Amino acid sequence: MDFVSSSAGETGRVIVAEANPVTAGALSWLLREQGYAVTTVANRGELFAALARSVPDLILIDDDILEPDGSVLGRLRSDDRWHDVRVIVTAPWSAIEEGSGDLLWGADDCVSEPFRVPELLGRVRTQLRASGQLRAARAALRDTSTELQRARDDAVSNRRLVDMLHEITGELSPSEIYRLLARRVAETLEISHCTVVLARADDSFGTVAAAYEDSTAQDVTVQLDEYPEIRAALDTGRSVLVEDASTHPLYAGVRASSAREGRIIEAHSAATIPFSIDRVRSGVLFLRTERSQRNLTTDDVAFCEVVVRAAVAAIRRAQALETTRAENRRLEALATTDPLTRVLNRRALLDRLNTEVDRARRYESSLTLLLLDLDHFKQINDTAGHLAGDTVLRQIGELLEEAIRKVDIVARYGGEEFVVLLPETLSDGAVAFAERLRERIAAQSFDVGAGRAVNLTVSIGIATFPSPLVASTEDLFARADEALYRAKSAGRNQVQT
Repeated sequence: MDFVSSSAGETGRVIVAEANPVTAGALSWLLREQGYAVTTVANRGELFAALARSVPDLILIDDDILEPDGSVLGRLRSDDRWHDVRVIVTAPWSAIEEGSGDLLWGADDCVSEPFRVPELLGRVRTQLRASGQLRAARAALRDTSTELQRARDDAVSNRRLVDMLHEITGELSPSEIYRLLARRVAETLEISHCTVVLARADDSFGTVAAAYEDSTAQDVTVQLDEYPEIRAALDTGRSVLVEDASTHPLYAGVRASSAREGRIIEAHSAATIPFSIDRVRSGVLFLRTERSQRNLTTDDVAFCEVVVRAAVAAIRRAQALETTRAENRRLEALATTDPLTRVLNRRALLDRLNTEVDRARRYESSLTLLLLDLDHFKQINDTAGHLAGDTVLRQIGELLEEAIRKVDIVARYGGEEFVVLLPETLSDGAVAFAERLRERIAAQSFDVGAGRAVNLTVSIGIATFPSPLVASTEDLFARADEALYRAKSAGRNQVQT
């Protein structure tokens, strides 16, 4: 079946993978009413055929279609075409509660059956919002890379200037580039005054970004009306050359005021080259000679225009590089963070865990894993609603982040289970820390809105690497899970190793 958009306007593309035709029809109708483009499939073969035709934003998949070994979700996550597609698993609550580890392997969220419409739509909106943010981040990264390549191409075409401006091609900040520009231009043209002034056409004052003649003049404010050549260059957007200040029309007002005050005009010649970094930042390169020095010429202006273009390209390149780094950081956060609790997600946890186990093995140190499960969490969902349950999960994530050291790691393992990794921590220290966590959670009231609060307890299983029966990442998880099971069986609200 092809994607169909509702008249309300497409806001997301969803595949509903549901073997029961009645349930599939109901979900399809509900999602289309919300403006989503929906494809329904009844089995794994139809699912991957639909994915091959068009990549969706979200897959809503019933647990009956999942392979017991997680191969369906494993195939999704291992294929670059579908790696970023958000996945919500639908299943009876008993299946979620008893086997959330297997059920949620590689999935982004889970919804219990029978469905509560507000909860279902809320979780769909959350995952589609995360999908949109990920797409926007990737698009911004592509645009930034294109701009960066364009800046590099400009640098190649201006290869003649590399010898003079080779310092600028490094990873310098804009302020460092301004200072370098003023110094190198002044030294090359053998003039005593070369200044970079930041200002826009409608400004009354400008700010000195760099001055060759006075290195302490940075961030000094100047009144633009006192510099007619700067004002003219900003207003017209073109370079201005005053070969002789004693006769040039731009200096008529300066000459008149100097005559009235009995002052001598020190400037002999001046040139101003405007530039624009972006919509907000612009300015001029201002050159001046005094009465005992030579006239500036059109060749000097032409030279400075080329140099300024190279400097502007360098500043934009620096900005593009910084934007690329920022987008990479944001993209990585989207890919590794649980959208509800804002701690690491399960996939990121497994990557970090392998790294920490390798480090502990290499340096012969210890690593302890705490597996936490909120006791009777289903009662919160049943009595206060799933949105209240989500609020509690967010607060638990915040509490854990506040309680750990900088070197420790917090992740949401699935459902109401969390993991805390404690590098270089032996079992005794981990037990003491876990007991403090357990007591802190038991003592806290969790706000669920509308003036309501709930209390809950937590059971914690602990395993340490290396130790008897723990020689690998898999062993570490298995022993922690066994300890958690003992804590649950013994009455909950306790720590077991």
